[in-house]
Amino acid sequence: MGLFSRSKPKIKIQTSKKDGFSGWLKCTHCNELIHTKELEQNQNCCPKCNYHYRLSVNERIKSLVDTDSFSEMFTEFQVVDKLKFVDTESYENRIQAAKEKAGRDEAVIVGTCEINGHGIALGILDFNFMGGSMGSVVGERLTCLIEHAISAQLPLIIISTSGGARMQESILSLMQMAKTSAALAKLSEARLPYISVLTNPTTGGVTASFASLGDVILAEPNALICFAGPRVIEQTIGHQLPPGAQKSEFLLQHGMIDCIVNRHELKNKIIDLLDFFTGNKSGEENSAASHATMKFSTKKNPSQTRQS
Repeated sequence: MGLFSRSKPKIKIQTSKKDGFSGWLKCTHCNELIHTKELEQNQNCCPKCNYHYRLSVNERIKSLVDTDSFSEMFTEFQVVDKLKFVDTESYENRIQAAKEKAGRDEAVIVGTCEINGHGIALGILDFNFMGGSMGSVVGERLTCLIEHAISAQLPLIIISTSGGARMQESILSLMQMAKTSAALAKLSEARLPYISVLTNPTTGGVTASFASLGDVILAEPNALICFAGPRVIEQTIGHQLPPGAQKSEFLLQHGMIDCIVNRHELKNKIIDLLDFFTGNKSGEENSAASHATMKFSTKKNPSQTRQS
């Protein structure tokens, strides 16, 4: 060996980077690192800042409904492309892609269930299906659910998350705003309670119709609730909106919603409201007690919009 020669250390060099998800995420609100298991165990809320990420429909049902009590209804209504709508691709292709992505056939699931023994008519919008947009089938299923609540004398709960009316159905989508609102007016005449829960985001025609017509309107923290989004409004008026405008906290201050409820407390809050509206009755007594109690309530007519 030469004077300056030396043996090279045997160092293992990784020539290719391993692809894989470690399970760690950066919170979009506080930028802290959180693990997906932490989110799952905390109902998809950031354990550091309590930012509420979206829940899937199945997760929402699991968090609110008594075990194995949910029964889906009105699945016979399916999307039909009456207008043969085409933009960058056909509406039929968009629907098929949405079904594969969301694992369901529409942007809403409706049915009956029990919450702490109270019989409930429940509707949940699914943002994973075309942004929770309201088309003809969404409006029809919700209207049928409301009519079933009237005939069965059940309280109604609708949990909203939506980008608004579905543009691919044009006027047919906009008609659902009037149809659902008219059905809720009949629910009011029947003296049955309607609890509306707004989650992030709730916008457009959904906000302008059934989502804002609850006897009690609850919202999750920091949820975007509006008709037109902040960027559209700022471009239209040429001014920036106040900080936090169109968030649930801002709307609570201005009287559009009644209460902001942390996701972990939502089920208990709903139970308290159901106990109040039904005279603390559940099961078979729910129907008669609901009718009797609501006669003397100060229930607002759903056809009247709330002033902000």
